[in-house]
Amino acid sequence: MNGVAGRVLSKHLKRLACSLAVAALAAAAAGSVPALAQTPESIAGLTGVENDSPLLLQADELVYDNDRRTVAAVGGVQVDYGGTRMVADRLVYNQRSGRLIAIGNVEIVQPDGTRAYADEFDVTDDFAEGFVNALRVVTPEQARFAAESAVRENGETTTFNNGVYTACEPCKENPDKAPIWQIKARRIIWNGKSKTIRFERASFEFLGMPLAAFPVFTTADPTVKRKTGFLMPDGRFSEELGFGLSIPYFIALAPNYDLRLTGTGLTRQGFLGEAEFRHRLVNGTYSLKMAGIHQIDPDAFAAGTQDATHVNRGMIGTTGQFAINPRWTFGWNWMAQTDKNFSRTYEIKGFDEVVQTNEVYLSGLNDRNFLDLRVMKFDVQEKNADGAGRDGEQPWVLPSADYEIVAPRPVAGGELSLTMNARGIYRDMTDRRGSFGSPGFATRGVDGKTARITAGTEWKRTFVTRGGLTITPILAARADTDFIDASTTGPYSATGASLTADDTYARGMVTAGLEARWPFLITAPGSTHVIEPVAQVFLRPNEMGAGMLPNEDAQSFVFDTTNLFDRDKFSGFDRIEGGHRANLGLRYTGTFDRNWTAHAMFGQSYHLGGENPFANADMVNTGAESGLETDVSDFVGMIGASYDDTFDTALRARFDETTFEVRRAETEFGIRSAGLTASGGYAYIQAQPTYGFATDRHEVNGRASLRLTDTWRVVGNATYDITNRRLARNGIGLAYDDECFAIGLQFQQTRSTTDALSNTIGFRIALRTIGDFGSGFNELSFD
Repeated sequence: MNGVAGRVLSKHLKRLACSLAVAALAAAAAGSVPALAQTPESIAGLTGVENDSPLLLQADELVYDNDRRTVAAVGGVQVDYGGTRMVADRLVYNQRSGRLIAIGNVEIVQPDGTRAYADEFDVTDDFAEGFVNALRVVTPEQARFAAESAVRENGETTTFNNGVYTACEPCKENPDKAPIWQIKARRIIWNGKSKTIRFERASFEFLGMPLAAFPVFTTADPTVKRKTGFLMPDGRFSEELGFGLSIPYFIALAPNYDLRLTGTGLTRQGFLGEAEFRHRLVNGTYSLKMAGIHQIDPDAFAAGTQDATHVNRGMIGTTGQFAINPRWTFGWNWMAQTDKNFSRTYEIKGFDEVVQTNEVYLSGLNDRNFLDLRVMKFDVQEKNADGAGRDGEQPWVLPSADYEIVAPRPVAGGELSLTMNARGIYRDMTDRRGSFGSPGFATRGVDGKTARITAGTEWKRTFVTRGGLTITPILAARADTDFIDASTTGPYSATGASLTADDTYARGMVTAGLEARWPFLITAPGSTHVIEPVAQVFLRPNEMGAGMLPNEDAQSFVFDTTNLFDRDKFSGFDRIEGGHRANLGLRYTGTFDRNWTAHAMFGQSYHLGGENPFANADMVNTGAESGLETDVSDFVGMIGASYDDTFDTALRARFDETTFEVRRAETEFGIRSAGLTASGGYAYIQAQPTYGFATDRHEVNGRASLRLTDTWRVVGNATYDITNRRLARNGIGLAYDDECFAIGLQFQQTRSTTDALSNTIGFRIALRTIGDFGSGFNELSFD
């Protein structure tokens, strides 16, 4: 297309393309209304094109009318300008009136995928005013907006007449059918200067039926990511609190910090107020949260509990995390409250866990080197009265330090590593389990002050023979210093373990070890198999101070295939594995056609000499009845299989070393397909009188999600205590979800050891781009 007419039309087409981008942006703005105080970034990111972008125009013919002073592109008009594309039947520029008109089946496609459709676009050449007829907009997120007409005035205000917004796709079989939900408004006014969208005489419809009407409300336009205003309300219910409705109000104080105020009216307890301040800086974020209530009916709670004995209740909590540089991170998470159960009772988000870990930390990671420093305080949120329960027994950790470093270059041809650990503990009350003399009596922690500093090093080097045998010599050494200032003396466990009387106690350990592995590869048609015998031997002196020192970090111990070949099988630093020991086992890995894999392991451990650390009692009887307390350990084994990403199963067990009786076993499975997701497991633990369990324990659990159709699914879970013959937990739920709407209803039951029954009903309604509304719904419990 050449000549004066082409240049004139091209000049104004560039303006038209910019105008069309503005119109599409304005139309899409109405689609962000349901977000209330916030809008989707994908919509907010829409912009016009650059003025110097090249313009491509195609049309069947170009008509220049000297009498009317119009230039027109007629038939199959296609315009591409800066990534914005437009098609129309006819495109006309009137030089007298200064108006650009796109007529007939007009479609505009923005670079981000937003599509605008209209019968006619009519704008002035300075784009201050214009008119769009029969406008429809579809955003990349499939949000849809339609209006009978749209008018742009004064270069800053666009008014949509009889507009409709929805995030639902039209029905393929019946496009004229009303979507699941939509918002209709008599007028929607978008102000580009104040960056607001005003809805007048709006109504919310569900399945074509009006449910709610709004005379007028205003929200931010798409270019504003954060705007002051009300957010979606939330509901809740419990017998003690009554019905509750939460209404949050968001205040955008600045682009990088804001304030959220939430008022919750509870029919039984009154008004709960919450405030949360968030601040984002260049290298991190922090927040401050406060909440409080004056309970009007404390008697609604069980007598003698924290909830019933406190009237004025509140909390203050703060979190933060900052990247000092790419290697170092500093952060904190801390809460203080008037009593030990307020935040959990009133479900203060972020601070409602059963165990609240208050901590300040500094972490550094560089290649294989690691440093972590923490100060911690554990708060158990429980209903028990003050002085009872677990909360008062929780310690201050002042501090906990872990340092690990691996030499960057080989030392004597091998790998050299250094490990350091330190911890300080302060506790007001002794943390004991059971009563002295009874089965299971133990002391989890002593009152007073204790501390330990540990430094250890390990060197190992692997040699591979021509036949594939790998031999790894291992040398290790470690030293500890314990500081003890305990307030209580005497026996600390049923077996008579007691603390040393020394204020300071030093101990050490040196280890010489050798590991041998000899993998064999076997190939067969359609499969490969790797069989690997493994043998280890460790020589070392006896553990010093066994049962005489505090055990704060090595209380949890289960002997299985995961730690069969560990040099030190204890889970923490407060215990040291001493004495001579050998570990023998066999590993297997197989791969088969059609994406099947299998793996297995079986082995045993042998105490060769010295004192067996797992037979030496400590404050919590760690190692007792573990299968390692005898010179010849129990057998441990596991076997598992998986198929692609759709099925996996595993069985782990421990067997008596002489009778092969099962002492501990657990199995699990998982299934994932297009219509079914399920998992389950079974656990068995033989009686452990030392820990207070006089009978065997059995438990089976399962959960599943079955998709009945593309949109409907049923979910459920159950846990059955075989030992006590009771259903400990069960639940069922029904959920619907599609591209724009989701609804869920669930019912759960929980039974305590005394058969006390707790029922929970939860629901959730979600409208895409609008928000969620519901109470007590925990979909993860069914995954």
